[in-house]
Amino acid sequence: MSLRKSTITVNQGQGLSIFLALTLGIVASLPSAANAAEDSNAAQKVYDRSVSGEPNEIIPTAPAMLRERTVVAGRLVRLGDLFEGTGDKRDIVVAYAPEPGKQGSFDINWLFRVARANGLDWKPLSTKQRAIVIRKSITIERAEIEDYILAALIERGVSAGMNVELSNRMQRIHVDGDSSATLAIEDILYDQRTKRFTAIIIAPADDPAPSRTRVTGRVIKMVDVPVIVRRLLKGEIIRKTDIDWIRVNSAQLQRDIIMNSAELIGKTPTRGLPTLTPVQVSDVRRPILVDKGSLVTMILKSPFMTLTAQGRAGESGSEGDVIAITNMQSNTVVHAVVTGSGRVKITPVSSMAMN
Repeated sequence: MSLRKSTITVNQGQGLSIFLALTLGIVASLPSAANAAEDSNAAQKVYDRSVSGEPNEIIPTAPAMLRERTVVAGRLVRLGDLFEGTGDKRDIVVAYAPEPGKQGSFDINWLFRVARANGLDWKPLSTKQRAIVIRKSITIERAEIEDYILAALIERGVSAGMNVELSNRMQRIHVDGDSSATLAIEDILYDQRTKRFTAIIIAPADDPAPSRTRVTGRVIKMVDVPVIVRRLLKGEIIRKTDIDWIRVNSAQLQRDIIMNSAELIGKTPTRGLPTLTPVQVSDVRRPILVDKGSLVTMILKSPFMTLTAQGRAGESGSEGDVIAITNMQSNTVVHAVVTGSGRVKITPVSSMAMN
């Protein structure tokens, strides 16, 4: 008796399906090769009948395609968010979305199960495919959060001249992109002695199921300080237009910081001054009007006459400074008050030195 070999032929499409099934660990759910061939023939018959116009037949849908990165606005992820070509199945809910402003990742195994459970004709291209879902959000920044907390503390007696500083300098609150970006203080505790607070913030304020965020921080006293708005070099004169104001934590200010703009106007830097930075007393001085060793005009005024003579400055001086001057004619040293550039006024005590 002769023996014949039994041969089962698997076409290319069936081979890809079997390979993917093995990769995804779902071998148990695959049909046998013989059944696969029968299913293929049955599918072909269904298609042929649909083309011929016979009733009660379903035309196979086009293959679906994976959306590898998508943005959703609500709390739910739908089939159409993950796949293209879902047709009337696009609104089927398949997962919860991540928190607003965050993203979630769905791996190939989960995606394949979802596609299969919902009758999608989708086959992954590789085992590394995944879908990234980003939750659309509106960001409420730290400064706005601090303003809300300060308003709540002012209602509890804190001075309006204070400021709020959150412990987390990177604090942000994300709310759903389709909601209102509003805040409300649900609860707040404030320690008058330590100036520290703890607050529970809800957002959005008008949402029936808002998110709750616990924040901590402190209340600090702020003061207005004059600063220079353009870089000034040594010898330049500070004018009113060169000055602006900033609010600074009083606890961070040094004792010799200039707090009055009048103490800056008309002065000159002793070194290059940085912009928008509190200025120390030692950083400025009155402009030098008389340089040491320079020739000056000495002036003596009386009700009846005005006398002038030439002298040489023994030291440098600004307006109002009393400096030593040597009379070039008599070689006598006198003391005079600097009144302008290269000019000094002789005091009555030194008037005899003019001769």
